[in-house]
Amino acid sequence: MNRMLASTSALLLAAALVLGGCGAKSDGNATGGAGGSSNTEPPATASPASSPEPSAEPAKQWDKAPAMAIDPDKTYKAVVKTTEGEFTIRLFAKDAPQTVNNFVFLAKEGFYEGVVFHRIIQEFMVQTGDPTGTGAGGPGYAIPDELNNGHSYDKYVVAMANAGPNTGGSQFFIGTGDSVRGLDAQPNYAIFGEVESGQDVVDKIAATPVEVDPNSGETSKPTTVVKMESIDIQES
Repeated sequence: MNRMLASTSALLLAAALVLGGCGAKSDGNATGGAGGSSNTEPPATASPASSPEPSAEPAKQWDKAPAMAIDPDKTYKAVVKTTEGEFTIRLFAKDAPQTVNNFVFLAKEGFYEGVVFHRIIQEFMVQTGDPTGTGAGGPGYAIPDELNNGHSYDKYVVAMANAGPNTGGSQFFIGTGDSVRGLDAQPNYAIFGEVESGQDVVDKIAATPVEVDPNSGETSKPTTVVKMESIDIQES
């Protein structure tokens, strides 16, 4: 059950802007992304059939969200190494502490290693964070939304994907085009960071060739595998 972002600028600005795909469970296994039948819908989860490369081993799962372990007054950055290069995310620990704490926990646990970008809409966003590669996977729990935290959707902003209120888990998306700004009309996805360096790598990922996903009808399924190899958390 993928969480998807609207597929067109029109859909993004529509009042009915909701998650696409086949829906998502409230256990944090589905997360928002861009979805829909055109090319710019909101972040959502997808069905297993859309998996570009299933994980070789079962992903780690937990029965509850991690305890708070970060210091909101400190600076956290995530260096994301991918098959296309490396980029760095500045995390908004003070403005989205629970979301950043969750991301840092999963990164340190190696949860994101080998996870693919399963949904790509160049003018909208790239979505990842599902170890199954289907858009339906997650860590086994959900975290509360931290919305309206002073940040706006824009190119290179990083936000949680979800399947409805308070259903975020591990999936997240990065804005890659002007269409993502349409999400400001209905801010349903917790913004927790921004790519501060390596934007060219994000652009390269966004330019990955895609084809129609047979499950959603959306042209967002990568035809080649692009994945995260590691995430290194830096604290200062």
